[in-house]
Amino acid sequence: MTMKVSTVRYEGALRTKALHLPSGTIIHTDAPVDNQGLGTSFSPTDLTATALASCMFTIMGIKARDKGWDLTGMTAEVTKIMAADPRRIAGIVLDVQMPEGVWSEASRLILERAAKTCPVALSLHPEIAVDLNLHWPAPVADPNG
Repeated sequence: MTMKVSTVRYEGALRTKALHLPSGTIIHTDAPVDNQGLGTSFSPTDLTATALASCMFTIMGIKARDKGWDLTGMTAEVTKIMAADPRRIAGIVLDVQMPEGVWSEASRLILERAAKTCPVALSLHPEIAVDLNLHWPAPVADPNG
């Protein structure tokens, strides 16, 4: 399936403006401070790391919906690790706080597998180290003992 998704305009001063064609949503990027920019918005590499978390959440959400599970409130802290010479993303660390619920070992494995097989994860260069840490809530004690 081929689909035009966006147009991107260079605005000068190391900034871009991307228009999402289907929705009209606009995203601005700016070069990061450590690469001659002002860091006033996401950098393109920030978007790549953030897209990984968003994609994982989307695929996990589809699987959860199919199973009748609620992932509302799931959050991720995204850390991007840059390398030099050539400048590139060397790693992405995702610390995911899973929502409250009773999560069996099987449900945990299903959701972790869903995350790791999202389209963005499968599209990243294999040299980019992805460290996915799913933090599950403490088990709820059974009131019946």
